[in-house]
Amino acid sequence: MKRREFLRHTATMCGGLAFSKAVSLWADTPASSGWRTFEVTSRVEVLKPSGATHIWLPAALIRDTPFQKTLSNKFSAEGGTANLTESTQDSLGIVTAIYPEHVKPSLTLTSRVSLKDYAVDLAAVHPTHASRTELEYFLRPSKYVPTDGIVKETADKATKGAATDIDKARAIYDWVVENTFRDPKVRGCGRGDIRFMLESGDLGGKCADLNTLYVGLARAAGLPSRHIYGLRIAKSEFDYKSLGIATDKATKGQHCRAEVYLNQYGWVPVDPADVRKVVLEEPPGNLKLNDEMVAKARTRLFGSWEMNWMGYNYAHDVALPGSIGQALVYFMYPQAETAEGRVDPFDPDNFKYEITTKETS
Repeated sequence: MKRREFLRHTATMCGGLAFSKAVSLWADTPASSGWRTFEVTSRVEVLKPSGATHIWLPAALIRDTPFQKTLSNKFSAEGGTANLTESTQDSLGIVTAIYPEHVKPSLTLTSRVSLKDYAVDLAAVHPTHASRTELEYFLRPSKYVPTDGIVKETADKATKGAATDIDKARAIYDWVVENTFRDPKVRGCGRGDIRFMLESGDLGGKCADLNTLYVGLARAAGLPSRHIYGLRIAKSEFDYKSLGIATDKATKGQHCRAEVYLNQYGWVPVDPADVRKVVLEEPPGNLKLNDEMVAKARTRLFGSWEMNWMGYNYAHDVALPGSIGQALVYFMYPQAETAEGRVDPFDPDNFKYEITTKETS
């Protein structure tokens, strides 16, 4: 994501005031009929600031979808200034806070969202509305999601004999499920570098690896596809302990999903990474692919998502506004930077944050 692609500032806080302004994207909460409303609050502190300090947080999706409506993103930066920048194509909102030297940096962001379980009926043809510009955007290669070389070769092998776009999409889904594995030793949600995965033969990783692999293979096969980075915010209602959170603490709930565009169905939700998560983590653990729980998840997660999860953005290769550091492969975790450089988001001695969630209706 290039800095020049950020379109506008939508809110600002100045003068070191503990001030919060709502960014209302939809005026009303959706009517019932399956919609659930949540309030998700992220609180971040940099414990060892040095010079001027930046903190960045991902806002909830800035445009509506069939599964999510963002009602507001409210934020406060005590002792600093903050603003929200947006990129419409990636539905990306970044809250950026800047703190002068000798100020204890602290940022709070509360996102209020309404969510609805999302399923596409693959037994029926649906009218589609995506523009050519949108589809071309989600076919493009990027630094960590190339579509040539070994990625194209793998996509060709995975889709051999598949005649239609839905056949290709399902073949790639099955290939990822059957050839990858969830590696619990990988930090965060993974590297997201699919060329490295394929060239090294190391097909282990987490959601930002396995679902990014799906996106890259789909694009290489000519199918528009995109990652959706987000956060698990509630327990699973389908009896999957591994696919939800058990309490109101969502600090470690980051999860990447994917969508693929099929000509007769529109954007279709998929999540092969969560199939491998069920294999590894669903009690008693290390299940076989033909286990009943795994088989049900595998069937369900091609074409539907349970919306106990909040989406942040579709972005990849994200340049943080005002940062002197490298672009992020993906933006799900809080980020910070001091005069000493980028702060490790997984270092609790320097970077403290907590994400809490509650259902309000």
